[in-house]
Amino acid sequence: MAAYLLLVLAVLTRVVPHHGWLNFTAVGGALLYFGARRPWREMLAPLAALMATDYCLTVFTYHYTFAWTAYVTTWTWYLAVMVLGYILLKSKTTWLRFGAAVVLGPTSFFLISNYAVWVGGTMYPRTLAGLATCYAAAVPFYRNDMLSTTIVAGLAFGVPVLVRKMRMERSAGVVATS
Repeated sequence: MAAYLLLVLAVLTRVVPHHGWLNFTAVGGALLYFGARRPWREMLAPLAALMATDYCLTVFTYHYTFAWTAYVTTWTWYLAVMVLGYILLKSKTTWLRFGAAVVLGPTSFFLISNYAVWVGGTMYPRTLAGLATCYAAAVPFYRNDMLSTTIVAGLAFGVPVLVRKMRMERSAGVVATS
């Protein structure tokens, strides 16, 4: 249930205006958590929800013509981050695995999506300097994506651990005082 609630939060953080926040969304953290906590067969639900969100944002918010080919990289990344959560965090969630996941998720999106913008777009010249300019322009988005992924995943994975620990300490205190 928590994974689906986090998915709703991810969609809401995409559709609520946040221009000053430059890519501060719950998507990365929600996808990592979903991959770690839900079975494979359920991974199409977040993919479908985020695909629909991409369509609605493109057509109704930004008023662009929707071309599904422009989103293949992003949609593939959505699945890849859930698989990353599954591989790194499903069986055992340690600080090292968690750290690797929250770094690999946003970093992979930064590298892949900006390379795709450079190769497939006309904003930057197809030179090494153009590629460097493309990546440099995306650094504020990357920073906020890394921050939001860390916060959302940290809360999603950390709060249940803290609650369990508090319950154990409380029950140990009750037993010790009896």
